[in-house]
Amino acid sequence: MAENNILLKSTKGVAFSTKSISLTLVVPTVVLPSHSSNSNSLVSTSLNNKVLVLNQSYEPVSVCNAKKAFLLIYMLKAEVVAERKNRTLRSVNATFPFPSVIRVSAYIRVPFKKIELSRKNILRRDNFRCQYCNSTNQPLTLDHIIPRSRGGTDVWENLVAACVKCNNRKGNRTPEEAQMKLLSSPRRPHHVMFLKQFMGNLDENWKPYLFID
Repeated sequence: MAENNILLKSTKGVAFSTKSISLTLVVPTVVLPSHSSNSNSLVSTSLNNKVLVLNQSYEPVSVCNAKKAFLLIYMLKAEVVAERKNRTLRSVNATFPFPSVIRVSAYIRVPFKKIELSRKNILRRDNFRCQYCNSTNQPLTLDHIIPRSRGGTDVWENLVAACVKCNNRKGNRTPEEAQMKLLSSPRRPHHVMFLKQFMGNLDENWKPYLFID
């Protein structure tokens, strides 16, 4: 595959802010070779590619587009942690890596984001997969690991997605009593855990930071 270079030139300054970072920067616009037949769509697609933003501590905090990521890097407010292969950003005098993951230079205090405990979010956390048989093509319900009739409560750590067959099989028993092993121990999700549902096919560079195998 030929390398995909994007030529940048300067245009008027605009304001860009990301929580505690506030900047006024020169925004790059894209100039493609005159023989490019689909230049408008290529420009839009390229600079709108998603970039994962890591805190100074390497904790994922947000997602932005490639244009905003470039501005942060250009102003030394962030550094490139991982770049997209076979793609670069070019100005008249310089070439820059096309960012996939960036890390901000100054620590950002991110307010705690509470995720509502709901059926929808339990299913999303468990990737719409039965936590007993690993099935994804059966109607799903919620199962209390410790049944409510035996003191089980409605908390993240006691609720899992389960297909109807497994839920009925388990009944009013614990997984140990029913000899049904859970795929993993349920826990309260971090808001970043849900990024993969919104982003579709993730860049491989993101997976180590989103705790995805």
